[in-house]
Amino acid sequence: MSQDPERDDVTASATASASASAPASASAHYSGSSLSVRWVQGFPSQNVHFVNDQTICYPSGNFVIFINLETKKKTVLQCINGIVGVMATNVPSEVVAFSDRRFKPVIYIYSFPSLTRKNKLKGDILLDYTLLCFSYCGTYLASYSSLPEFELALWNWEASAILCKKSNPGMDVSQMSFNPMNWHQMCLSSSSAMSVWTIERSNQEHHFRIRSVKLPLEDATFLNEPDMLFPTTLPKDLIYGPVLPLSAIAGLVGEEAETFRPKDDIYPLLHPTMHCWTPSSDLYVGCEEGHLLMINTETLKVTVLQKAEEFPLPDGAPLINPLTLVYQKDGILASGIDGVIYSFIIKDSKYQVKTFLEFDGPVTHLVFSPSYKMLLIQTDKGSVYIYTFGAEMPLDKLLDACDGKVQAVSFITPGTKYFLTLTSSGEVSTVSLEDCNCTSRIFLKTQATALACSPSSPTAAVGTVDGYVYFLNILDVESPQMIHQAFLSQSPVKIVTYDQRGIFLLVGTEEGNIFVIDARPSKSFQIFGFTETGKDILQISTVSVMESDVVEVLVLYPLPDMGRSRLEYFTLPVMLPEVVPENFSDERGRLKDDLTHKYLYEVEHTLSSAVLGFTGSKIFGFCSQVPYICSYVMPVKEHTGVLVLKPHQKVQSKQYGSGTIYLSSHGLWLMTIAKCGILCIRDMFSMETFVRCRSHSHQGRGIQNMKMSLDGQHILVNGKDDNTLVCLKWKRLGANIASEIFEHSRPLVLHLSQTVESESVYLALSRESTNEQQEETTESQKHLNSDSSEEEAVIDHKMIPWIQQKMEEAIKKEVRIFSPRRKEIKRGIKELAQVIAMMMEENEKVDIIAKLDEQEFCLDADELERLHDECEEEVAKIRKDVEMHNLAQSYLTELIKEECWNSMAVKGRALKCFHIPYVVDNFPMKERTEEELQELSKVMQQKKTEIECLKLRKEIVEVQATTTIAKKHHEEEEEEEEDEERTIKTTSLPNYLLGSLSTDFGADTSLLTSQLDLHSREEKINQIILLKDIIYNIKRNFNSEFDAAYKQKEIEIARVKEKNVRIAEIISDLELEETVWQPVFEDSEKPERALVVEDDEISFKKYIAPWQRAKIKEVVSTYEMERLQQARISDERQRGLMDMMGGVLEVKKEDILRMVIPQPPFMAKADALWSEDERKQFKEYEKKVKELNEERDKYRKSLEAELKKLQNSIQESTQNFDDHLKRLFERRVKAEMVINQEELKINNIIFSLLLDEELSSREQFLNNYLLKKQEEKTKTAEAIQKAREDLDVFKEHHDMLVAEDKILDRSFKKEFSDILGHQVDVLYKLFKRRPRVHKQKTQADVTSLVPYGERPGSAKLNKENLAQLMKSMDELDNINNMPEGLDPSVWEHFCSTRRAKVENEYKVKQKAACLLEMTTFLRKRMEEDDVVHHEIEKVFHELIRLQDEKVRFQVNLTVQILLKQGQVELENFQLMLEYSDAILINKNIIEDLNSVIRTQGQKKVASMMESKEVHKGIYQIEWEHKKMEMEMEDLNQRAWDIEMLFFSRDRQKASLPCPSLCSFFPTTYCLPDGKHMPRQM
Repeated sequence: MSQDPERDDVTASATASASASAPASASAHYSGSSLSVRWVQGFPSQNVHFVNDQTICYPSGNFVIFINLETKKKTVLQCINGIVGVMATNVPSEVVAFSDRRFKPVIYIYSFPSLTRKNKLKGDILLDYTLLCFSYCGTYLASYSSLPEFELALWNWEASAILCKKSNPGMDVSQMSFNPMNWHQMCLSSSSAMSVWTIERSNQEHHFRIRSVKLPLEDATFLNEPDMLFPTTLPKDLIYGPVLPLSAIAGLVGEEAETFRPKDDIYPLLHPTMHCWTPSSDLYVGCEEGHLLMINTETLKVTVLQKAEEFPLPDGAPLINPLTLVYQKDGILASGIDGVIYSFIIKDSKYQVKTFLEFDGPVTHLVFSPSYKMLLIQTDKGSVYIYTFGAEMPLDKLLDACDGKVQAVSFITPGTKYFLTLTSSGEVSTVSLEDCNCTSRIFLKTQATALACSPSSPTAAVGTVDGYVYFLNILDVESPQMIHQAFLSQSPVKIVTYDQRGIFLLVGTEEGNIFVIDARPSKSFQIFGFTETGKDILQISTVSVMESDVVEVLVLYPLPDMGRSRLEYFTLPVMLPEVVPENFSDERGRLKDDLTHKYLYEVEHTLSSAVLGFTGSKIFGFCSQVPYICSYVMPVKEHTGVLVLKPHQKVQSKQYGSGTIYLSSHGLWLMTIAKCGILCIRDMFSMETFVRCRSHSHQGRGIQNMKMSLDGQHILVNGKDDNTLVCLKWKRLGANIASEIFEHSRPLVLHLSQTVESESVYLALSRESTNEQQEETTESQKHLNSDSSEEEAVIDHKMIPWIQQKMEEAIKKEVRIFSPRRKEIKRGIKELAQVIAMMMEENEKVDIIAKLDEQEFCLDADELERLHDECEEEVAKIRKDVEMHNLAQSYLTELIKEECWNSMAVKGRALKCFHIPYVVDNFPMKERTEEELQELSKVMQQKKTEIECLKLRKEIVEVQATTTIAKKHHEEEEEEEEDEERTIKTTSLPNYLLGSLSTDFGADTSLLTSQLDLHSREEKINQIILLKDIIYNIKRNFNSEFDAAYKQKEIEIARVKEKNVRIAEIISDLELEETVWQPVFEDSEKPERALVVEDDEISFKKYIAPWQRAKIKEVVSTYEMERLQQARISDERQRGLMDMMGGVLEVKKEDILRMVIPQPPFMAKADALWSEDERKQFKEYEKKVKELNEERDKYRKSLEAELKKLQNSIQESTQNFDDHLKRLFERRVKAEMVINQEELKINNIIFSLLLDEELSSREQFLNNYLLKKQEEKTKTAEAIQKAREDLDVFKEHHDMLVAEDKILDRSFKKEFSDILGHQVDVLYKLFKRRPRVHKQKTQADVTSLVPYGERPGSAKLNKENLAQLMKSMDELDNINNMPEGLDPSVWEHFCSTRRAKVENEYKVKQKAACLLEMTTFLRKRMEEDDVVHHEIEKVFHELIRLQDEKVRFQVNLTVQILLKQGQVELENFQLMLEYSDAILINKNIIEDLNSVIRTQGQKKVASMMESKEVHKGIYQIEWEHKKMEMEMEDLNQRAWDIEMLFFSRDRQKASLPCPSLCSFFPTTYCLPDGKHMPRQM
């Protein structure tokens, strides 16, 4: 290639032989090469687990990392199928279980420390496992998966078998744990629910039983929820029918009805975060709201623990929201988002809180070691601490996580000891390549994007989002230091890279600028300049070989609009630092093209990465949309513009997703990474892969970047999302390959070492001076704080981008050069401004028509055009908004008009009276649809058919026997006639039973079904249709009357108008000041006026276009000319008529009132001067005046009479109309009342239909629920049968084993009958003897620390106990224990028999325990069966009750009855609503009965009056008799008194007879004082 001849000459000879034979022998040359993992660095994103007391592990990316707590040594286990999913460990067995995250994931079981795979568990899960958990004492593993299965499975991980599984849809579990004291219990919790799962076992069968925990409300109170499935507290409504559950009202009939709750009945509950088990098998649960709960797992009773005393929280700190809980003796340890670990000491139902430890960030996980001597603490960032109880330094930081994700890595030259890592937060770490230990860290406190270490000096460059490049001094790896910063531009830095010899630093920004910087710190990192490329730079590749005097650079960036990629190639001379800056860059810092020799290339497809090869002017590209790697050959000839490159070589990448391609340090290997997470190393010539290594996976979005050391022995691979850094080393590498890269790296390292040494001396000196300056600055800051703030302000003021500084410098230079010309232009502009100001002043003085806008004086044409365009855009926008608003309003208007006006067959309108405030509205009506009419005709035809059928049934009589008497036939005929009459009566029901007054409006109610006969659903629907038809007919009939009244009003208004014409004439003739009353229609009477806009309603003047104005003006002028001509012609006739006849041809009678007789001219003179003729003329004048006045009076009276007659006529006609409209108003009120009555009937029927549907829904749900429970009953019955069969079989085996054991015991003496009796007795005693099994004694301190104590044994421990027992039998079988005189062969036989006996006893013991477990399992199944049976009986009872309610509802009808207005039976509503024994009878029966009662009452009253008179006469006679007796007694007493009275002789003589009484009482004397005294006989 002509642009870089040095490179071609140097590399051609070095690689000619290799390139010639490479394609043929590449596979053989690299055969056997492979990579292996040296170490993995990653920080835990999941919980850390203990494998044993001294080892922890956690997943990171594709690996599980094990860390020894004593030696801090790491061990790595790789998942072969991608990223590690969830993980769990089992301490007693020292095994690790983890899942992968592929489709249909698998669970792997590995043993520790051998890291050999023990088992592989395959289930039916499709997507992912979310939780794994081992039981402490057993070979059991629980797994949980979320979407889509939500399945909990219990595995026997040793046998790779699923023991049982259960799906619980919709429950997203966040924590799962076994009870440490009982593996039969598990707890699953989420943020909204908790459940306790019990594992029940019967021999080899396992079964899950779920019990949900009822959590308290958010305020820690408990809510007593009623049973929504079978409610027992529903109120009884005696009027509107049965009250059903809400699920039936909602129409739910499936499983959703079981859990249905209205929105108002759902209350927020506590939200659990974590839980832990206690030794008593209780649960402690922490909640988001800060409450601590204790749950009894047997009864599921929830207790809210209370604080014994208020714990003081820091100011502004939230409530203790535990993220994790861990149990310790007498309490728990809890950590929250505040970074504090609290110790809860719990006693009974109260607890005390103490602060245990404090950290900077939230603590997400706590776990004790198996011995409870250590506490592992994990933070949200991934840092891990170990707290050792009782140690001098209890807290040890095991893992110090980086602050953010690792963005980039880079080797510190030569790449054999240390490398740097960069996180997104700006943290730069120095890491040892040997053991991956962090040596030092430096925080830049800004978001970083790129990192690169210089090959020529112990420095590193870091690019940031702010556009800075920070340079670090890494001469001392234990204390790196920032020595320089360059603010290049405000665009974020995207790529930072050095060339292979470390001469230049190339920095690429997002704007597309590539800055070239001197890489040497001794030159203060001089910025040479920048070159412009396209935006979104993808990669910068360099080639800098030792023999060349230029550095070749290749830049790749996309062309998204064209679907292509562009490559820019340019060179940088090595002698560039020695060149004067003006020679290689312009004033604005842009590199000159004649120095860089830039060439542009394009490829026809998009590339995600491209590198420049060392030989043959080749470019290697990684295609982004197709899985290919292509090579391109740059042409030798020079060219201008853009040249399209064609692929020279094309190889399938066998990697999916976009990737990146790198070149090794010796230029013979191509290394590709992609989103699949696979690293491929290829031969440069054949591009064939000879090494593949899967270090990451596509679930973590693959590999972000990779770096290879200078000698090619170490490779660093960084994941994109899994935050895992993997160091790879060569497992096998051929001698030829190693020698090739060694031969290339050795001279390069020697060359770079010289530069590194010189630069290191400079850095060491500058470091010392910097330290001294920092010490001085520290001392000065102690005294002058104000000065420091000023320096910071100056520094901030000076920190402007380098590219902007160069721009400002160039502008200043241009200003300095062109200052004279600039002054001249300013002077001209000032003069022009003065002229324009004068013009604007003159413009203010002219008329408005001639006045210009201020924008017209703008001399900036572009600005004026811009303002004009902005105005046009604003006008167009406003016009568009107005048009859209008008369109929306028009659409809304059309909708309203269509719904409320056009669709109405009868428009709604009102009618008002003339004199009284009465308004009558008609009924707006829509036209009935064709479907409604068909349905109505169908119902009417059906009802007519039913009536005819009923009549025919009444006419048909059964055939009587021939022996029936004619009288009976006659009686039967009369009965039939009565039945027909009764049938006819029932067809036309009375109003009070019909429930409305619709018959008053001519409605036909003969087709209506009686309200007492509405039972079926079809009858009710037909009744609704007929009632709607009646309402329609009532409205139609009233509207016809309304229309007639409306027309009548139109006629009346027309008559009034006719009469008002004459009234107006009379009022004018009589010159009265009265106004003519003219009735008109209002807007409510003519609503169509609202749809027509009159001209007087528009407040704005109509806009008329100029051409329309001209046309109107022309038409008006023509019309005026014609009118003037017509006026000129008619003016002559009018003037002649006025002169001759006063303007009229005939004198009308109405003109008498205006007629005036002219006075004679002589009347102006005095009377004495009149002549005789004049006097005669005056008399004639007076006579005419008198006659005229008489005529006037006479005519005036006639006009007044006519006026009064017309007014009375108008008043009478309008008053008659008002009376008619008043009657129509009453008719309207009554029609509305009837319509409301019919609508009330419709509503009652609809309510009954709705209630019927609710009853049907409830019945259907109960049937479905019954089927479900019956299926459960079948399953439970089958489970019982199977459990009973298994129990019987197992019991037989147990009995057989027990029998065998007894047989062994009984047959002992028979077995040894050939020996002496005392020896048999001794052997029998030894036969009964059993060894003592020595249990492993745990240390006392461990037992005191572990809160759970000794836990129950498992099957594995049982096997170990059996082996230990057999091992203990060896001591008893020792020959030393043989009795004296016993044959050794007999002893051996005895030992074998005793061993068989011991083994059999152990089997019997195990069988008995299993038998007890199976019996318990059977009992639990029987209890479940009883529960299901009870549920079925409950459903049966509910169904029977519901059917009774349904029948009662169908019979107990709601009947609407009319009562007379004002008829009040009771003053209040205090009456019984229970009418179970009441009946509804006809009103006629009551009235007849009342008439009979009234007649009998009147008879009773008459007899009572007669009896009263008799008693009265008797009393009167008795009183008279007593009176006479009393008078008789009185007279007798007086007579006796007189007889007994003393009367002297003198008195007798003096007394004289009384002449007045002598005639009546001859024995009476008159005394001197005038008194009378009777005479003595």
